[in-house]
Amino acid sequence: METLIGAAKTGNGKPGEAPGGLIKDGDTKSFMADVIEASQQVPVIVDFWAPWCGPCKQLGPSLEKAVLAAKGAVRLVKVDIDKNQQIAAQMRIQSIPAVYAFFQGRPVDGFVGALPDSQVKAFVTKLAEMGGGAAGDGQAAIAEALAEADASLEAGDAGTASALFNQILAHEPGHPAATAGILRCLVAAGEMARAKELLAKVPAELQADPAIVKVKAAIELAEQSAGAVGQLAELQAKVELNANDHQSRFDLAMALYATGKEETAIDELLEIFKRDRAWNEEAARKQLVKFFEALGPTHALTVSGRRKLSSLMFR
Repeated sequence: METLIGAAKTGNGKPGEAPGGLIKDGDTKSFMADVIEASQQVPVIVDFWAPWCGPCKQLGPSLEKAVLAAKGAVRLVKVDIDKNQQIAAQMRIQSIPAVYAFFQGRPVDGFVGALPDSQVKAFVTKLAEMGGGAAGDGQAAIAEALAEADASLEAGDAGTASALFNQILAHEPGHPAATAGILRCLVAAGEMARAKELLAKVPAELQADPAIVKVKAAIELAEQSAGAVGQLAELQAKVELNANDHQSRFDLAMALYATGKEETAIDELLEIFKRDRAWNEEAARKQLVKFFEALGPTHALTVSGRRKLSSLMFR
């Protein structure tokens, strides 16, 4: 497929013009230049679609409208997976539409499936803020503060991270990433009651924001796994004694997740699904989805876990 410089297939298939090359058709050969290199300047959204995909036709125009409204702060590259199977395989695309956002050469966000226009707009706005582009100088400062707060929380300094997130909220009340950041700080500090109380106060229009969805799943998992941590050795022994003791294996997965062994936890749930996918009303699959939500759509364990789950579902 030829890479277009100033034109796009508006709505995934209808000719249209995208000023300044904001929307392009991409292919395997152009992916490095149009996505990885271009994302060093501004965030780049990649929409993986196909002509036969109904939800793709719904999502495509919504993405294009939001990108054009961002006035250069974000770009869009659309990849037809039928014509570019190699890059689809490299990105481990299992279902479409699949959307990945890249910034500074790496994936930073994404989602699968069609979303309402309001959520698409919020997704693009968040990326514009991250890039500090059309959102303005103030948003560039917010993006910098978010990065610093995330780094502090990752390093175990929840106090500094919380102060930074609160500064952002003072400047922009209701900022979804900062709100999610405060929730993450509370979870890290073990203040689950306060985290749940704050989560309940998050406005309905923000509940579907990827950052809020992610931390909500993390809160639910922390609650579910709290009682299993001290039973890790006992649960491992039960599973070794009876490989079909699905409840013990499920509880073991929760204990492993709570102790930071996410990959092993995912493998245990996959083992339940492999042995009996219908067990306890598909509890293993549903819990895997919650793990993936808590980790985020672009996390390596989410990508590999979804691939393994799909292979079990369709074998």
